[in-house]
This record gives sequence, structure tokens and C-alpha cells, in this order.
Amino acid sequence: MPIRLAKPTDASAILSIYAPYIENTSLTFELEVPTEQEFADRITHYLHTWPWLVFEKNGVIGGYAYASLYRERKGYQWCCECSIYILDEYKGTGMAKILYETLFAILEKQGYRNVYAVINLPNDTSVTFHEKCGFTWFANYENVGFKLGKWKTVGWWQLRLNSFDDDPEPPVPFSEMDQQFVSELLLEQSAKLKV
Repeated sequence: MPIRLAKPTDASAILSIYAPYIENTSLTFELEVPTEQEFADRITHYLHTWPWLVFEKNGVIGGYAYASLYRERKGYQWCCECSIYILDEYKGTGMAKILYETLFAILEKQGYRNVYAVINLPNDTSVTFHEKCGFTWFANYENVGFKLGKWKTVGWWQLRLNSFDDDPEPPVPFSEMDQQFVSELLLEQSAKLKV
């Protein structure tokens, strides 16, 4: 399947996509490229709680999307953040949107209420993409980070996944999810790809 779960052994391929963003842009506030082992450990750690998906074609990973912690306090446990990184050759193909749709379907099934996208501004391409995926802007954090010699502002966008009932169950950790649901979803979403 072109869309599948990430594995720790994907660390090198994923880093080849992510490292240029660290080294050459302020789209991520990470300042140093992790080692391959550090990144493999990150994938393993995240997959316990949240999904981490990759798009693979002809043995090459062309993009990935994952969810991560919003804030540590327990009262925030129904919220998470999302990230997506795509090779230039796959931008505009629809692959990124399908990766995100797959990610959000899993997060919804887990019981998350909100997923947040944090976008370093200005970034019209990312803003347009996220808004086409259903996100709405709600805040800017002015001069919140410093990278490449400049203070940077980030915008926050929100996507609501579930209703806000008065007695919510904690989200199901990804490692405890119904794997048949995940497998069927990955198959279904992979079939939508035209790349």
C-alpha cells in the first residue's frame, strides 16, 4: 500500500525529507538535525500514542504525516498537533491531502477533539493547504521563536474532529487501536491516490 505506518527503519528516508527544513528554513523550529537513531526512537515513541504515516512509491518515501503532543497537562489530552512534510515532486498531486485525511480519520477514531496545525508565517502555501483540509485560523503567536537570524511569528489553525460531550473517555493510544480498522483505512485511502 502506498500509505502505510511508519517504522523505525524509515528514519533515514524520512530524515532526508525533513533535514533540509531544519537546515535551510524556519518552517520547523528544530535547530539541529537528529541522528538516525534519535529519529528512529522518535518514531517508536510517537507510534505508541499517535499515528505516523508515510507515502511510499517504488521503495521511496515521498512524504509523511504524524500527530504529536499538544500540551502535557491531562486536561489537554483530547487535543494534539499535526505535521506533514512532502518531497517537492509530490506537491500539488493530492497525496498530502490524502495523507492528512487518513491521519485525521485515525485521530477521530481514537477520540481526539481538536487537532492543531502550527504554521510559521508568512507561508501562504501551507495556510491555503490547511484551510482546504478544513482548518480554521484562531491565533497568532507574535515573535515566539528565533531562527536563521530572525524572530518568527506562528499562526495556529484548528480542525475539530469530534463533538464536545460532557464525559469524554480518554483518547485510545494508537498502539491499542483496532488494527483491522487501521489496515482497512490505509487500504481504502491508498486506493484514492493518483500518483
